[in-house]
Amino acid sequence: MTDPAPARLVVLVSGSGSNLQALLDASADPAYGAQVVAVGADRDGIAGLDRAAAAGVPTFVDSVKAYETRDDWDAALAAHVAEFKPDLIVSAGFLKLVGPHFLAAFGDRYINTHNALLPSFPGIHGPRDALAYGVKLAGATLFFVDAGVDTGPIIAQVAVPVLDDDTEDTLTERIKVAERAQLVDFVGRLVREGWTIENRKVRIP
Repeated sequence: MTDPAPARLVVLVSGSGSNLQALLDASADPAYGAQVVAVGADRDGIAGLDRAAAAGVPTFVDSVKAYETRDDWDAALAAHVAEFKPDLIVSAGFLKLVGPHFLAAFGDRYINTHNALLPSFPGIHGPRDALAYGVKLAGATLFFVDAGVDTGPIIAQVAVPVLDDDTEDTLTERIKVAERAQLVDFVGRLVREGWTIENRKVRIP
């Protein structure tokens, strides 16, 4: 009996691609159960694309400004991702909100990670907002993307203690370490074991 083919991951990036690299490294082990088959970006000239090229992974770029409307961009992005027949799409620091075309195609297969314990502190300043509020626990949340901002069904969360002398930078860096480990762990679990989403509850068998 042959092993099943690895699940197909399409990873979307906007920057350095450190989470992408973690997934590339994990998928080098056949037991992980997934392979990055393409990397998409919303801009040229970023390190994330260089990481993909170094790993021999196909890339594509869909810049919002290359299309007449945001809706046109969303449809083009969905079409490009679909070409690679993904089992799971991972937002790894992708800074654009997808729209109805993309969500209609991939809404139950598109995951994102956020550097706060949702539903607290959504948006682009999670660690800063958590520090300002004075919480004792920050962390990271992995979730399925929906039409809201950081509002989709939660897959997993990891807590990161806030230290008395933390700055936004030091807290952010510690969250990134925990966030990356959680992403790699649960992407592997999702593709190997499958999942269901019912009444906002994500279950992995």
